[in-house]
Amino acid sequence: MGHRSEPASETDRGAAAREHLVAAATRIFAVKGYAGASTREICEAAGVNVASIHYYFGDKEGLYRAVLMRPLAEMTAGFGRFDDPALPFEDAIRMFLTPLLGVLAGNDPDDLDAHVMRLHLRETLEPTPAFRELVAQLIVPVHRALTALLARHCGLQAPDTDIAQLSFAIIAMANDYCLSREFMKMLAPEVLERPQAERHILDRLVGYSRALVEHEQARRAAARPATPAMKDRNHALRSRPGRRR
Repeated sequence: MGHRSEPASETDRGAAAREHLVAAATRIFAVKGYAGASTREICEAAGVNVASIHYYFGDKEGLYRAVLMRPLAEMTAGFGRFDDPALPFEDAIRMFLTPLLGVLAGNDPDDLDAHVMRLHLRETLEPTPAFRELVAQLIVPVHRALTALLARHCGLQAPDTDIAQLSFAIIAMANDYCLSREFMKMLAPEVLERPQAERHILDRLVGYSRALVEHEQARRAAARPATPAMKDRNHALRSRPGRRR
């Protein structure tokens, strides 16, 4: 005698409704923006009644915050303890870069990750108060951890403006593979479409990051004032018998 499936609980139905709303809203907000999207349109796309947004999110703004929060929270959770001082630089920066490249797995332009990228690109150009608040809450602490990591590997007690610029350069390399993915496919599709593309790209970016840190270390060493001992050593070398004048 077959077993009858248990009816879904109220909690399960609520979780499913929330998921459908967030997914539908992500796609519609990405295409139309916050102002252009209607709550009725979102509810129809999600297959729920028009009161659901108010019930689960309070209002349209609450739903928009949930749409923005989801990928940011997942990404920041994926960083783990990349700033652990016990980690070698290459391991630490690999942990940091991996979540930034995670969306490479989806190449379908209708994939939810593609809509997330489109929405966040829109927010980058014209940030809303909700996005600014979430950046301050979720991204600023990660940026501070990254700059502290880079400062430590450059022999500094604390980050400075140049370390912040170094962090922007490393982040930009990874972000470009997400935000400019379609443009890259027009220029060199084989980079993104080859087998194990994400692994190859990640390996390169780890190496490039190491090179950027080494450049910053060398730049600072060259700009550092010579100590008296270094001056005496240089004078001795210049005065060595047989040195050409």
